[in-house]
Amino acid sequence: MTTRPLHVRHVNLARGFRGGERQTLLLIEALARLGKQQGGIDQSLVCRRDSPMREALADLDIDADITLIDADHALAGHCHHDRHRPKATLTHAHEAKAVHWAWAERRLRGTPYLLTRRVPQPVKDKRFNRLTYRGAATAVAISSVIESHLRDRNWCPVTRIPSVLSGQPSDASRVKALRERFAERRVIGHIGALVDRHKGQRVLIETARRLRETHPDVCFLLLGEGDDGEALKAESAELDNVIWEGFQRNVGDYLEIMTLFAFPSRNEGLGSTLLDAMDHGVPIVASNVDGIPDLIEDDVSGVLVPVGDSDALAAALTALLEDPARRQRLATGASRRLSAFTPNAMATAYLALYRQLVDARQQGNT
Repeated sequence: MTTRPLHVRHVNLARGFRGGERQTLLLIEALARLGKQQGGIDQSLVCRRDSPMREALADLDIDADITLIDADHALAGHCHHDRHRPKATLTHAHEAKAVHWAWAERRLRGTPYLLTRRVPQPVKDKRFNRLTYRGAATAVAISSVIESHLRDRNWCPVTRIPSVLSGQPSDASRVKALRERFAERRVIGHIGALVDRHKGQRVLIETARRLRETHPDVCFLLLGEGDDGEALKAESAELDNVIWEGFQRNVGDYLEIMTLFAFPSRNEGLGSTLLDAMDHGVPIVASNVDGIPDLIEDDVSGVLVPVGDSDALAAALTALLEDPARRQRLATGASRRLSAFTPNAMATAYLALYRQLVDARQQGNT
């Protein structure tokens, strides 16, 4: 059994801030709370000097010190002589470059590592990928499709721990202002990076074009920014029912005013944004792809449509706009699933896995 305090070193070397980075911070925050209850959990975070995670971490409600370690690439931050740097029990890699960092750390310091795989594409069968995955104590998949891909590779043990809702708060005064702003409209919302090859915003644009004549009171409100932002805005410039709201921190306020949530992703590891929509009682129409069916059971907790099919998306949205009783049924069905997708549930599962890995290592050394 584990005898000394557990120190988990999280690694996320992403440049931006998307779902994986949000999930990393949610885990750190939830583990800090568990640490107060159970004792013996310390944490540090390895990230880029310019990472948005630094500012976001400072905003978290954590009554514990989280040591920050600078690393702009996989070969940085492996300092042996920093006396102020706590020794980690194990390393948790949260994205692809972090796996390389964790592998290097194991070679340099002998620290075991696990990795979380969040994207649905199979890991490429390359020599270095085989090396770094085989070096991991275990891999964690956030959805069934990712778990299946990893098991097919058979490079290391695999378990599944899903992503979770982020508990987006809402402010009554801001919600009131948004309701007044959209008083004459029914809002179909979307939240996601403006990257069409991933999130499928062009399908939404085509759907908005179809509903413009049949449902003039409906508008499509899209939150987010990304590489395709300018192109998407140009392609929808003639549509007065499409509103590009940009990146917003207070997404909980926007979720409160949405009639429906549309999520036409072309690929999706799980789709944790859907959990936030479910948490705010917004009925969902989403693509039947990758990890999304792990969250959405068709006509029970949402509606699933074929990938890239604007006809099917428009038909599903239209049917729900005209059926408030069904919308309520779907929202109720979705809310019943949320207990399995809370930060506390994720942290509890990871903490059990951490301790299992540490105990197995200790037993192997005896």
